[in-house]
Amino acid sequence: MNWVTAFGVAALSFMLLMYAMEPRGRRFVLGFAAGCALSSAYGFLAGTWPFGVIEAVWCAIALPRFAVAAPEDQMTD
Repeated sequence: MNWVTAFGVAALSFMLLMYAMEPRGRRFVLGFAAGCALSSAYGFLAGTWPFGVIEAVWCAIALPRFAVAAPEDQMTD
């Protein structure tokens, strides 16, 4: 396994973990956006630019969701 593949596995695993944790708070939405950015970087490094573009779009979608999400101290269960 080369370093690009290892980076991709780590980035995608982090992104999926943050996506699963999003209901727990807005910090996980920001983590998801960061994971999308890392996955986008992986896509471009691996030479699969369409994947890189799609992940960049997901990052752009997640950032406004973070901005409008309620802070953790105002969330109710």
